Amino acid sequence: MKLRSMLFVPGDRPDRMEKALGLGADALILDLEDAVAPAAKPEARLAVAAFLAAHPAANLWVRVNPLDGAGNEKDLDAILSGRPDGIVLPKSEGGASVAELARRLTERGDATAKVMAIATETPAAIFGLGSYGGAKRLAALTWGAEDLPAAIGAATSREPDGRFTPPYEVARSLTLFGAAAANVAPIETVYPAFKDLEGLAAYAARARRDGFTGMMAIHPAQVEVINAAFTPSAAEIAHAESVVAAFAANPGAGALSLDGRMIDRPHLVQAQRILSVVQS
Repeated sequence: MKLRSMLFVPGDRPDRMEKALGLGADALILDLEDAVAPAAKPEARLAVAAFLAAHPAANLWVRVNPLDGAGNEKDLDAILSGRPDGIVLPKSEGGASVAELARRLTERGDATAKVMAIATETPAAIFGLGSYGGAKRLAALTWGAEDLPAAIGAATSREPDGRFTPPYEVARSLTLFGAAAANVAPIETVYPAFKDLEGLAAYAARARRDGFTGMMAIHPAQVEVINAAFTPSAAEIAHAESVVAAFAANPGAGALSLDGRMIDRPHLVQAQRILSVVQS
């Protein structure tokens, strides 16, 4: 499943959902949590359920409310008949949270929805980032830089120039490693300055450099930039093909020379990863 870009759309705005379908995002996240005021949630659930039913071929995920409130089960009761492709779980605190969500999905007859856990929104969640391995239905981990500062009493998660402060760089890094350990997709968090497309391009490029495979978007204008950042270039593809071909021609080699540089097995793994993105 290709997840370069995942665009948030408020669950109480069916007009925006329709427009978002044609914007090129690999997936839409129909939001029933933060984007919807409490009084509007019942109406939003109906709107999301109707949209899911009307667009069975689209890659549609739903961010539900956290497990520890009544809103979560109300969300699931309302939307699962529409067979969403995935559920985005906020305030996840480890593999046990995903297991509980999976139980609730199965209990309601849903056997197919995948899960993306937002894995850094509470202090306890940070200590659960190594526990996601083997979690049923888990397809991706992402992180957030907004709820955690509020939870611990921090003034902000960012420096004046937009960079994350050290505690939130730690949270980001642990999410990346936690996803790799669980063998699921690591998805970068949002870039709030939605008019700053140049800054977004640099942010997304850094994310891909570090190992993230996709990113969430909060505005339609961000989708094209994010897709470009997480799509291998022609030069990258050609080099990856050369690396794979070199090892295929020398299956017993541990290290080889290619274009004047030494390559070894980690280069092969990276090349295979690049080509898998192209082929997905």
